[in-house]
Amino acid sequence: MKKMILSTGLALGALTCSYGADAQETDSLPAGNDSIRFTYPVQKSQLPAWQTKQFHTTIAGVAVPVAMISYGVFALNNPTLRDLNSTTKAEIKEDHPQFRTHIDNYLQYAPVAAVYILNAAGIQGKHNLRDRSIILGISAVITAGTVEIVKNRTHEERPDHSDYLSFPSGHTATAFAAAEFLRQEYKDVSPWYGVAGYLAATTTGALRMYNNKHWLSDVVAGAGIGILGTKAAYWMYPWIQRQLFKDPAHPATKMIMPYYNPQFHSAGLSFIFFPAK
Repeated sequence: MKKMILSTGLALGALTCSYGADAQETDSLPAGNDSIRFTYPVQKSQLPAWQTKQFHTTIAGVAVPVAMISYGVFALNNPTLRDLNSTTKAEIKEDHPQFRTHIDNYLQYAPVAAVYILNAAGIQGKHNLRDRSIILGISAVITAGTVEIVKNRTHEERPDHSDYLSFPSGHTATAFAAAEFLRQEYKDVSPWYGVAGYLAATTTGALRMYNNKHWLSDVVAGAGIGILGTKAAYWMYPWIQRQLFKDPAHPATKMIMPYYNPQFHSAGLSFIFFPAK
């Protein structure tokens, strides 16, 4: 049981550090040696819709998820970390031998649903419907595409021996990408929205292990990929915004966005129409 406590503590500690290290992101942070400057759009009545402002993230905010991914990759061939994966699985099966649930299939999307529910309830986030939907789409493509490529390259067997697509955890990556999306959209309203999103994401990762579908290292790496996927989307969006909305006087916007479904291994294009504001 002590090994289980140690393993769980390692996972939760890494995920908590990821949130806490980046919790000081703010639009007013000065650029310095301890920060990275990005840009993203802002929805303010006194600014044109196409005008952007700077997005700041601490070095630790990027370094922590990178370290989580590195941990997962290192665990693929490190005997000590592979033993930790095995003992964690053994402890879970010993304490909950008959545990099965499908909640993780739905919980991974809870933070994204929260963004749109909160906005519909009148609690405004950072972006309007159009902008946040595009950012979410970019994040989903980056995260899902990365997970799928790595799964097929690493060929890691799942704990239940069902296939060789264990590393990294796609459910966990999706959940943490969604959690970071919720945090970015509502961190200026209240930090507790982000905390709730990260708790949902952490629960998703834990359930993947309890369902015997992933190793501990799969979950930790998946979390890092999801967080970085969303950060990359916020970083990329200003350029994409300039390409899509060059004419602010245009009465309506039509665009094609890439679409990828990791569950069914399918990709395609989505046609999106935004009416005039």
